[in-house]
Amino acid sequence: MRCTVTGNGSVEEIHAKLAVMLGGHAPDAELRYKAELAARIIELKREKDAVILGHNYMEPALYHTIPDYVGDSLELSRKAATTDKGMIVFCGVRFMAETAKILSPQKTVLLPSEKAGCSLAASITAEDVRALKRRFPGVPVVSYVNTYAEVKAESDICCTSSNAGAVVESLHAPTVIFLPDEYLARNVARDTGKHILFPSLMPEGKDDGDGDVQLIGWHGRCEVHEKFTVGDTVAIREEYPDVVVLAHPECSPEVVAASDFSGSTSAMIDYVERTSAPRYLLLTECAMGDNIAAANPQKEMLRLCSVRCPHMNQITLEETLASLEQGRYVVDVPEDVRRRASIAVERMLTVGQKD
Repeated sequence: MRCTVTGNGSVEEIHAKLAVMLGGHAPDAELRYKAELAARIIELKREKDAVILGHNYMEPALYHTIPDYVGDSLELSRKAATTDKGMIVFCGVRFMAETAKILSPQKTVLLPSEKAGCSLAASITAEDVRALKRRFPGVPVVSYVNTYAEVKAESDICCTSSNAGAVVESLHAPTVIFLPDEYLARNVARDTGKHILFPSLMPEGKDDGDGDVQLIGWHGRCEVHEKFTVGDTVAIREEYPDVVVLAHPECSPEVVAASDFSGSTSAMIDYVERTSAPRYLLLTECAMGDNIAAANPQKEMLRLCSVRCPHMNQITLEETLASLEQGRYVVDVPEDVRRRASIAVERMLTVGQKD
């Protein structure tokens, strides 16, 4: 967990900070404009008793100025639950804001853009989970934290990309349903030595989890991480043989195997900060690489391509300002759903820390 807001939040102070961090990548007029927006946001959040959370995938001018805390979605939600602020502004996507609401039902949670969804979270519904539970009665359901509240509510326990394997093992069950990320499920299966199949590939008669199938997956994918290929890593290593490649576990097992390190967004940030490689390549949402580069100018970060999440990209300084000014967009979770989802989330918190 990292804190970003320091000083008095004046335009001059913020502009000076952005000039140092981003001056070589953006014209001064743009930096001053962003500094003016950030200063107004900081002023408003104080007036409205709000805390601003910034996910690691936010663009640098936002990430390094207005959030009180930056990090992974789960650790941000946990931090928000411990603050005395009455309002949470989540600069992330909807499932993250929902998780904050699940853990802080008494607080107002705002999401700056109503278009900030998630392809992975949208890949499965509560009815899909109920159908799987009917097909595999008695088999426990693990859902990735990157799911909507209604899916969490149908699950026995949630997991993060960091503790997914530990969560699966903690159930001590012969068969586990793991949702919805196909690649994360395959990576967990590889790490735990479990045999994985997907419902569409399972013949009749194998639905009882008789030992042949230890992990039942789902065909959901992150539209950012599925774009990376082994060919990408091969090509970059040919040009930069000493590069250290870091991959998010939502990348395919082949890409993860071809990388030097795999971990959550916070784990990747920590890895870069505590090591001294000649250069790094992050196979994840490209804004995070920009954020690391801005915070660690002495370290060389390669850019494979601009793989930007279209949903994270909806969260801007302009939208965040409007959110505070107009009280939009309020994220609510029906109490019955929230209560059941909170059980799955709280169970996850006993197993691990980061997403």
